[in-house]
Amino acid sequence: MQGFYTILLLIVSNVFMTLAWYGHLKLQEMKVISNWPLYAVILFSWGIALAEYSCQVPANRIGFDGNGGPFSLMQLKVIQEVITLVVFTLFSTLLFKGEVLHWNHIAAFGCLVLAVYFVLMK
Repeated sequence: MQGFYTILLLIVSNVFMTLAWYGHLKLQEMKVISNWPLYAVILFSWGIALAEYSCQVPANRIGFDGNGGPFSLMQLKVIQEVITLVVFTLFSTLLFKGEVLHWNHIAAFGCLVLAVYFVLMK
């Protein structure tokens, strides 16, 4: 169950991270925060990032084999990167209509999935 909770927390964490990093661009496009000064947008994003860290840190603690979890540090990092890519791909293609997934994006995605396979090999 530790592996499941780790991956679930990493997914939630990456949703918050993607919103913190790129959500303000969509809000600006929608004219919600288009007149906000940059420092206000930064503070807004930091607030979202706090929620991200509140999931990321426990995910790493639960999942790390040094704490009794199932994953090595290297495995945690590669898994996290693939989750980040999946979340970002969904976010960008669903919310930003001009973003299109091309064959080279899919090929790169496949390489990252292979990276997870290789890093999890014993």
